[in-house]
Amino acid sequence: MAKSFNVLVLNAISQNGLKRLPAEGYTVGKEIAQPDAVMVRSADMHSMDIPKSVLAIGRAGSGTNNIPVKAMSARGVPVFNAPGANANAVKELVVAGMLLSARNIGDAMKFVSALDPADPTMEKKVEDGKKKYAGYELAGHTLGVIGLGKIGCLVADVAIKLGMNVLGYDPEITVDAAWSLPSQVKKAHSAAEVLKNSNFISMHVPLVDATRKMINTEMLAHARHGAVLMNFSREGVVDEAAVLAALEAKKIAAYVCDFPSAQVNNHPHVIALPHLGASTREAEENCAVMVADQLREYLEHGNVQNAVNFPNVVMPRESNFRIAVANSNVPNMLGQISTAMAQAGLNISNMMNKSKGDVAYTLVDVDSKVPKKVIDSIAAIAGVLAVRYLPLES
Repeated sequence: MAKSFNVLVLNAISQNGLKRLPAEGYTVGKEIAQPDAVMVRSADMHSMDIPKSVLAIGRAGSGTNNIPVKAMSARGVPVFNAPGANANAVKELVVAGMLLSARNIGDAMKFVSALDPADPTMEKKVEDGKKKYAGYELAGHTLGVIGLGKIGCLVADVAIKLGMNVLGYDPEITVDAAWSLPSQVKKAHSAAEVLKNSNFISMHVPLVDATRKMINTEMLAHARHGAVLMNFSREGVVDEAAVLAALEAKKIAAYVCDFPSAQVNNHPHVIALPHLGASTREAEENCAVMVADQLREYLEHGNVQNAVNFPNVVMPRESNFRIAVANSNVPNMLGQISTAMAQAGLNISNMMNKSKGDVAYTLVDVDSKVPKKVIDSIAAIAGVLAVRYLPLES
């Protein structure tokens, strides 16, 4: 490895993930002044003075709301996440949420915990009291899944195996997700259609402008009477005031979420869990391993996989001499970059260029060493956000 890298860790990250960054090439710790990369879980980076040395940020999880993604994009810094690494953990919690609400488990547990074990009539009280907590089985009921990414597909699959009917909606479903979606899932044409026809509604969408308060008063008006709304996605995709109003009106029977708040806590028809979605040993390890591998690929080879603000660009090396360029997605950038190399007499052996939103990213392998003045000339092109020279030579 020609260069060593410093990685700042902001939260407790699985050691099995950190071990993916070999000690001979990486210094990893919580007290690093000029890091090349940052690994983070839940720490809020919005108020953090992120050093100019930072080349990449890795979020050991799926959501990146705690990271100033827009500001990083403007600096040419990719923000990686670990989509799907915690999917099984969330899937299992969704099943638990359905069972908690359908079988009145929370209230039943409170009833039992309030009993005096020394009371000789306790057994009779149990038999008399259990009638209040009679529930219903999941089989035969309909689960509506809004958002059919990795988690949504797994939730749909397990629901079918439990004997449920599944209705799914995702206007931006990927080809990979479509392939992994069970054929028994019925396609809905809108979120309103899902609410209208489902006994349980499970949210699995990212929190972006288009999904903020996606479940609101207007949407809840479509809900089937007595439905259970579940949110293991992000707190902001649900308008809590609208949900509470729907609960009071008995429009929906329960709200199950992973996001306690001052509004919903202690409501008799709300089951709020303390952010348990990805809180399993397996999920934390999977996320850490995934994001560590992605950071290493980017730092050493410039390859980008699963960055929320960069396109996926993975190119096998054809040369020891590689240049990586991040730039604004505007016309003629690739031409200017290629011209700068041609004027320096560099022969391009391979090139890959892709864009995502406002950002474009290019990997270029050339046949010979790249002088610093060439890197400087590319960096000086208006619209170029960051340039890295990634030679394999020592």
